Amino acid sequence: MQPGQMAYDRGITVFSPDGRLFQVEYAREAVKKGTTTIGLKYKGGVALIVDKKVSSKLVEPASIEKIYDVDEHIGCATSGLVADARILVDEARKNAQVHKITYGENISVEMLVKKICDYKQNYTQYGGARPFGTAILMAGIDDMGISLFETDPSGALVSYKATCIGSGRPAVMDVFEKEYQDGMECVDALKLGLKALGSALEEKPVAASVEIGVVETGKKFRRLSEEEISDLLKE
Repeated sequence: MQPGQMAYDRGITVFSPDGRLFQVEYAREAVKKGTTTIGLKYKGGVALIVDKKVSSKLVEPASIEKIYDVDEHIGCATSGLVADARILVDEARKNAQVHKITYGENISVEMLVKKICDYKQNYTQYGGARPFGTAILMAGIDDMGISLFETDPSGALVSYKATCIGSGRPAVMDVFEKEYQDGMECVDALKLGLKALGSALEEKPVAASVEIGVVETGKKFRRLSEEEISDLLKE
């Protein structure tokens, strides 16, 4: 950063002369340092794949949660500050339940994502607070079909066929650009996701440090067991 720009990163409400909010950009940098988190659609469903980045052999891998159930038809995965992610997941769950109680139906994936992005955007507009230092991949199936959304700390959202957030994004997106195809079978999509994850890591992924969640048409969102992940890695 140039010396003349230093005054513009003290508060979230101050734009720099070239129209930038530095605190939001710093929050995006926090996401870039987070764990590699992948989402991709396939024929009849969508999958989330996360490297849990177990930092020590003394850590219980099961205690590290990167994929969350939001509703029976929606799941999400996060990258960035874990504590910030937990607050946003709780907000998403609350919105999903309020909608269900009020209208007697499941909330659509896009509506839920927009509510969370509105919540995040509020923290880029007022003094005395900071943006959420986390990005979320939201995956689900509703009457509109299969959805995969990426949100960032500014409150922006984009729908993808396949995407990645976190430290391994460049390597993963390079694999997806070359090998991803529409209408892939579930097993082929999961294998491609694990291959892309492996390209972003310094070592081969192992079942204990990988978390996978899938949601398919007519089925509830679920996490794959360690045995299922192990079989995929062997293949």
